[in-house]
Amino acid sequence: MSNRSAYTARLIELLENLAATQDEALDTVAHRCADTLEHRGLIHLFGSGHSVIPTLEAFPRYGSFVGLYPLNDPRLMWHNVLGPGGVRELLWLERTEGYIDKFLAHEPLDAGDVLVVYSHSGLNAAGIDAALYARERGLFVVAVTSGASLARPTPHSSGNRLADVADVMIDTGVPVEDAVVPVPGWDRPVGGSSTVVAAVVSHEIIVRTATVLAERGITVPTFVSPTVPGATLSSNDEVFADHERYVHAARGRSLVRSPSASRPE
Repeated sequence: MSNRSAYTARLIELLENLAATQDEALDTVAHRCADTLEHRGLIHLFGSGHSVIPTLEAFPRYGSFVGLYPLNDPRLMWHNVLGPGGVRELLWLERTEGYIDKFLAHEPLDAGDVLVVYSHSGLNAAGIDAALYARERGLFVVAVTSGASLARPTPHSSGNRLADVADVMIDTGVPVEDAVVPVPGWDRPVGGSSTVVAAVVSHEIIVRTATVLAERGITVPTFVSPTVPGATLSSNDEVFADHERYVHAARGRSLVRSPSASRPE
């Protein structure tokens, strides 16, 4: 096979594997997300570094809906390659324990909500600490990570990997190296794949959750392209207004939550 099409071919293989092996896990997540939205809770999405991208792809985005809530910390993203806001700072921070609870303490996480954590390795402190924080507060935690990394030792002081502290793991099937295409004459592969597959997982969760809600006779304001028949440039005003109402109500609940709240059965 020509390297000109090798990357696309490998992605197709990874996505076919995702479809073949993760159907049950994705359905479980979709039903829990539907339960949360039915009670006007939030589906929180968290990642650091490249794993921020699947959260941005989830909402706001044409085809997504109210109740999805990306937890985006600009310190866990990069704005420069080097220097202030650069990649080295980000890499240090996402691997440092004891930071994430300071960020999440200002976010409206509540018992009965869902937290989806994206992390290719499942070993960074940011994702593990976020999952631990959420579980202590009664959230249903989903890990989107690579099963190939489960054999790697964890540097986290708890002894846990992300998958160890999640209620459900969605295995992306991406190899540990992430890059999937060897190039003749090069000693390192190219073509990172984890972000693309994780973004697909975001949309699988969105589509499956919408399907479950529809089966229950529930509709949720959905972000729509003005190219859709019947939609206009102002169609998403309702989406933004309802998003604000969801978040306002969630913040109100979080003010009276107990950190030791028991997790729902």
